Amino acid sequence: INLRLDPDIWRDRLFDVLAAGSAYGASRMGAGQAVNVEYVSANPTGLLHIGHARGAVVGDALAALLERAGYEVCREYYMNDRGGQIDILIDSFLKRSRELLGETMSEADFDGLYPGDEVREAAQAALDTLGRDWMAKVNDEAVLRTTARDFAVRFMMDEIKADLARVGVTHDVFASEKALAETGAIDAALSDLEEKGLIYVGVLEPPKGKLPDDWEERPQTLFRATRFGDDVDRPLKKSTGDWTYFAADIAYHLDKYKRGFATMIDVWGADHGGYVKRMKSAVAAITDGEAALDVKLCQLVNLSDRGAPVKMSKRAGTVVTLRDVLDRVGKDVLRFIMLTRKNDAPLDFDFARVTEQSKDNPVFYVQYAHARAHSVFRQAADALPSLDLSEEALATADLSGLVDEGEMALVKKIAGWPRAIESAAEAHEPHRLAFYLNEIAADFHSQWNKGRDEPELRFLREDDTTLTLARLTMVRAMSLVIASGLEIFGVTPAEEMR
Repeated sequence: INLRLDPDIWRDRLFDVLAAGSAYGASRMGAGQAVNVEYVSANPTGLLHIGHARGAVVGDALAALLERAGYEVCREYYMNDRGGQIDILIDSFLKRSRELLGETMSEADFDGLYPGDEVREAAQAALDTLGRDWMAKVNDEAVLRTTARDFAVRFMMDEIKADLARVGVTHDVFASEKALAETGAIDAALSDLEEKGLIYVGVLEPPKGKLPDDWEERPQTLFRATRFGDDVDRPLKKSTGDWTYFAADIAYHLDKYKRGFATMIDVWGADHGGYVKRMKSAVAAITDGEAALDVKLCQLVNLSDRGAPVKMSKRAGTVVTLRDVLDRVGKDVLRFIMLTRKNDAPLDFDFARVTEQSKDNPVFYVQYAHARAHSVFRQAADALPSLDLSEEALATADLSGLVDEGEMALVKKIAGWPRAIESAAEAHEPHRLAFYLNEIAADFHSQWNKGRDEPELRFLREDDTTLTLARLTMVRAMSLVIASGLEIFGVTPAEEMR
C-alpha cells in the first residue's frame, strides 16, 4: 500500500517547531519512568583520561536524551573507594608525603605505585592543610592509613568533579563502595542470594585456553550465575576471605533497585566487556527478574595529531588527561566528537581534524548550519528592512511556495526529529542524533548551495517577500532542530563562525 501525505501536512510541521522552539521533539514516551544512568565511575586514584571522557559524554548525553523522551533520570557515579587500588593509593600518597618532607626516595621506591603528579599534589595539599607534622602526630598505623585514605580520595574526587564540570557533566548521586561495606549492605545482599539457594562452595574448572600462572584449583564461594545466562559461576570471595568486587557490585545494584530504579543503565569502558554477563545475571537474581540492566561499553579512543598517534599510559604517568584535551579543543568539540560513533565502535580523535573548518569535520558542519541560518536572518534584515521577521510573522507565513524537491526533503527531515529522539531513546543510543544532525545540516547546506546556482531557489527573494518568509520559516525551524540536538548533547549552538 502506497500512502502519500498532502504536502501541507509536512509544511505545517514547521509551525509546530516554531511553537515549541528548541524543545521540539520532546516526548511523553517515558511516562515519568525512573531510570538510573551510572557513568564515568573512575577509580579515585588519578585524573580522568580521554577514555573516561568518552564514557562521561555518552552517559551524560544518554541521560539528557532519556529526559527529553519523558523519563525521570538519575545521573550516578559509583566510587570504588575501597580495596586493592585504594591500598596502592594510600601507599603512593604516604611515600610522596615523606619525599616532600625531605626523605630520599629512589625510582624503585615507587615501583607498583601510582606515579602521576596528582598524587604528589594530593600529598602537598595534605601537608598544607593538616600541617607538615601531621604524620608524626599519628602513632597508630591504622589511623595513619585511614587519614591518608580519606584525604587522598577526597582530593582525587574533587579533581575528577572539577574536570567533569569543565566538560559539562554533573551527577545527582555519588555512591560509595566503602559505605556499602560499612553499612553491611554487601553482607545483606549476599545473604539474600544464599537464602535463594544461589550461593554455594565449589571448585571452578580452569579457564579454557592458556592456563594462567596464578591458577589455583581450590574451593570457592560461588554465585550460580549460569542459572541466569552466564557462561560460568562466579567467585564472591577472595583467597583472603574478603568479598570480591563482584560481590560489592551485586550489593550496589540491589541498592539502586531498592531506591526505585528497575531500569538501570551502566556505561563502562571496553575493558569491562567480560563483566557484562555476570552483572546482568546478578541483577536478574537479586531482583527476582524485576529489574533490567543495560550495559553500554565504550570502546577505545584512538588519539592522534595530524595522523601521528598520541600515546597514553596511566601506569607510566604519561596519561593524556581529560583536561589536556579540553585545553586544546574545548568542551563543545570534545562532546560532539565523542557522539559521532556508536559507543561500542572505536573512535578516532585527531586534534587537527576535529578543529578544522571543513565538511569532513562533523562538529563544524553541524555548527556551521546553525550559524549560517542565523546569518541568513541577518542578511534578510539588511536586504529587506521592511519585512517583518518576528516569530509571529513566521508563525503565520504562507508556506505553499515551498515546493522544490530539496525544500520538501529538508521539511520532511525537520518533521522527523521527534521520531528520531524516541527511537534513539528506545535504543539507548544518543549517537543516532549525531547522524541525524549531520543529515539535516547536509540537506540545508545543499539547498543553500543550489540557491547560488539557481537564483529562484535562494532563501532571500527581494521580488517575492511571501516566498522569502516561507523559506525563512523553514530555515528557522531547521536551526531550532539543530539547537534541540545540541542541547541534548550539551553543546552550545554557534550563531556566528569566523
